Amino acid sequence: MPSPFALVVPSTRGLSLALARHLLSNTQLPVYASHRSESPEKVKAEILSPLPDVDSNRLHMLHLDLTSESTIENAAKALSESTARLPEPYIHTAFLTGGILHPEKQPEDLNLANILSTFQINVISHLLMIKHFSRFLPSSRPELPEPAKWVHVSARVGSISDNRLGGWYSYRASKAALNQVVKTFDIQLQMKKRNAICVGLHPGTVKTDLSKEFWRGVPKGKLFGPEDAAAKLVDVVNNLKVEQRGRIWDWAGKEIPW
Repeated sequence: MPSPFALVVPSTRGLSLALARHLLSNTQLPVYASHRSESPEKVKAEILSPLPDVDSNRLHMLHLDLTSESTIENAAKALSESTARLPEPYIHTAFLTGGILHPEKQPEDLNLANILSTFQINVISHLLMIKHFSRFLPSSRPELPEPAKWVHVSARVGSISDNRLGGWYSYRASKAALNQVVKTFDIQLQMKKRNAICVGLHPGTVKTDLSKEFWRGVPKGKLFGPEDAAAKLVDVVNNLKVEQRGRIWDWAGKEIPW
């Protein structure tokens, strides 16, 4: 009997925290969640604090820093050890949410350190997660009722054809690159006949620290709390079909153009 589980990286703030809590509250899947803290017990308690009815044994913490490949590799080893005794363990759903935004309205705002950190978190960390964690996706056997979902949280501003306002140079460029990663990895999954699909998701403007500067400009009804955004994204992912693979979808299930 296969043993599915969910993966959320990272999982301690904003949308990522809401996704971890939503999966714990609304599924029976074990959830592996990453953190950078030296106190995994404290982080685990914080995630579970509003979820008194959830079995705490379903939540497993992985120490992982998105800027350090060695911690990503070690977290993958820890996951392998944790699931070693389970029959046919595999990722059912993975949410890779790492993202950072440095506003750049004009070329004079560009800063090398900010550009490098943007690409490190928004693109490179996602590539390294694929390198070290994609081995946990299911192969063609056993047959599953639906494919596993490997999800990168992207953004509408990564669309080149939809860019009408300019600005946000490195953020736009990094998300466009991430969208290419989504497509490329999904092709790899198909070539290897893995029972999984890769997609990108745009959560809309979520009320988190990342978007705080832009809340005032968001139309009424389009600024989502983290819990609401998480529920919308999980619903979209649950309803994705194989033929929708390798593309970018928004919180309402509508495709975002390249």
